[in-house]
Amino acid sequence: MMRLFLPLSRFSLWIVTLLLAMPVLTVLLSWLQWNEVSAQILWALSQSVLPDYVHTSVLLCAGVSLGVISIGVVSAALVTLFEFPFRRTLEWALLLPLAMPAYVVAYAYTDFLQYSGLAQNTLRDWTGLQGRLLPEVRSVWGAMCVFSLVLYPYVYLLVRAAMAERAHHLMEAARLLGAPLQRRIVSVALPLARPAIAAGTALALMETLADFGVASYFGVQTFTAGIYKAWLVMDNRIAAAQLATGLLLAVTVLVSLEQRAQSRLRFVTGRSDTQSTEARAHTLKGWPGLLAFGLCFVPVLLGFVLPVLLLCRALLESLQSMHVPWVRFMHWSLNSIVLGGVTALLAVGLALWLSSQARFSGTALTRGLLRTVGLGYAVPGAVIVVGLLLPLGWLQSAWPQSGAGYWLTATVLGLVWAYLVRFVAVALQSVGSGYARIPSTLDESARLLGVSGWRLVTTVHVPLLRKPVAVALLLVLVDVMKELPATLVLRPFNTDTLAVMAYQLARDERLGEAALPSLALVVAGLLPVILLSRTLGREK
Repeated sequence: MMRLFLPLSRFSLWIVTLLLAMPVLTVLLSWLQWNEVSAQILWALSQSVLPDYVHTSVLLCAGVSLGVISIGVVSAALVTLFEFPFRRTLEWALLLPLAMPAYVVAYAYTDFLQYSGLAQNTLRDWTGLQGRLLPEVRSVWGAMCVFSLVLYPYVYLLVRAAMAERAHHLMEAARLLGAPLQRRIVSVALPLARPAIAAGTALALMETLADFGVASYFGVQTFTAGIYKAWLVMDNRIAAAQLATGLLLAVTVLVSLEQRAQSRLRFVTGRSDTQSTEARAHTLKGWPGLLAFGLCFVPVLLGFVLPVLLLCRALLESLQSMHVPWVRFMHWSLNSIVLGGVTALLAVGLALWLSSQARFSGTALTRGLLRTVGLGYAVPGAVIVVGLLLPLGWLQSAWPQSGAGYWLTATVLGLVWAYLVRFVAVALQSVGSGYARIPSTLDESARLLGVSGWRLVTTVHVPLLRKPVAVALLLVLVDVMKELPATLVLRPFNTDTLAVMAYQLARDERLGEAALPSLALVVAGLLPVILLSRTLGREK
């Protein structure tokens, strides 16, 4: 039975890998259509919008890198190496901005900081001045601030984990050798966290390059916004594919940087007792303690508390001035939950199957195919959209009677396919980590009792994977609910989601109405953050 099971599984594994990798392959294969027209298009792009896309994207990445490193490293060092008022509360509160989609924060601050917003009206009342008193938030610097406030937890989490492992003991050893506190931090703690800083920054930059909501709403000319403009406004598939290739190459570099940095984190895998008397955190009293509290509280205030309060204020004002569309809101919520639930079930099912194949065969080929599938999360939604629609156009031109256009654009099939390409990696990581904790001796014992193949997976593995499977279902569900670029283009008629409606209402300057779906997305995003906070609390 096992001999028949494995060849069939390997063939199916190739098919699944091809389907999940097809968007990327399609974008790369689009260069095979190179001709004189394509050359003219590329030349026109290089002379017009492409320099702006490159300059803006590089400038945005530089600003976000500076922001997430500054906030993430400072907050992680403070909560790990020092003791100050409310440190334990801030330790998990610093994760709260992870629950905020970047475009939701952009909506909240635009309503607050724009010319007719609360901030400038208040300043004009206080000072008696007229005109614009604050810079325009819909700009590159505004996008930098939004991304920095939302994405710094990537750096914070990894740096905190790196420092918590051995920083206390190494800093204590340096203290015994006579090194002052400033030198211990600069020469011991920060070098220890360099791989974590690089990995966290790479993750933040991948999210920045993949974003569409903030770039579109702020009018920032990034590669992602350019891909959608080339496809939907200019109706130029080749231009969209070429821009997608450039974005894909940039993300590939960041993925390589992140994987290299993660591999260098293995030197801090040893567990240390941070509560021992020899490795006690340095206590800050008086104004140093208040300063440490302020440095950790400000990112939480600006990245979570203030945007939520602004959205609640906008919602309350809309409740007083207009009728809130509760029926339509329930329809949007139902669409989001159904799409997220279906995708989560399929993604977890694929993750279980792929992980079981890796466990049964364990060949280099199988591991390579799994790594290929796992890279899908790093692929921006704009690239996935182009990679799915481009072959659809080719097929429709060559075979108009196929009906492929209907199935991929008039039903949720194309949308779920795009979700799986993007988020099956999330389920694969959770299920794979659960499989790593199941000893191989259980498989051998089961085979001795005559249990093998899928019966082994369903009767032995699945009961032991309940928690990783539940975590994977939750993470994929929330990620799908917050996904904007692919949903915006591939959704069929009458299938609006919370993310799409929040974007469209905010784009139409109906921020009060946009507050309701935005707050719903924040509440959904809190679920994995709470789970992560509890997990980190148990590991202490």
